[in-house]
Amino acid sequence: MSISPALGRSASLSGSIRVETHTSRTNGSSDRNTMGLRERKKARLRQQIIDTSIRLFRKRGYENTRVEDIVQILEISQPTFFRYFPSKDAVLREVGRRGYACIQEHLETELSSDAATGERLHRMYEGMAREVESDRTLWQAVVLSGAMDPVRSPEMRRPEEVAVRLLRDILAEGQKRKELSSVFPVAHLAEFMEGLYTTAVRRWAVGLSGPGKLSERVRSAVEFFLEGAHP
Repeated sequence: MSISPALGRSASLSGSIRVETHTSRTNGSSDRNTMGLRERKKARLRQQIIDTSIRLFRKRGYENTRVEDIVQILEISQPTFFRYFPSKDAVLREVGRRGYACIQEHLETELSSDAATGERLHRMYEGMAREVESDRTLWQAVVLSGAMDPVRSPEMRRPEEVAVRLLRDILAEGQKRKELSSVFPVAHLAEFMEGLYTTAVRRWAVGLSGPGKLSERVRSAVEFFLEGAHP
């Protein structure tokens, strides 16, 4: 039984399409795997730079930690380092972002609780202060670099805005419950409380406030705020 030339060409063309499609998919999968491997390697090296930098900041402090030290330990070149971070301060901004994520977590936890406003503020700020106390050298580096300062580090403005908005929600609930004065706008109250905490941390981290625990200073700051905001 003969096959017409037309059918033969159609079958051949169809087979060619199937082979090309299969080849394209195979190559695409290979390309994706290659890209995936490359991205994983980049992500792994980026994390290694962060981890190594943090260890050095903790051991040597901010001023005595150099990019040269970081690359020497990792056995990479300085240009490689700068492809990931433009400076050692940029590494600390990554720490700052994680710091804001931690603050956000504390705030969200307190928002989900039914505790009184004073208890919420004490528990949240004193808990954060204890975490900073346990890693003083690193947070001293964060303060000195301005890594969490939304003025010096504009990329911190968005995380800071999220944290302040959550604080406002807590304080707004306090006003509704008549636990805080409604004379002052909640936005102002949030600025006051955040300013008290930030100042206490900065001065303690760089040793401007003398000896003493940060958690004790923060406790006093919260008490001062609650006294002033009492209805």
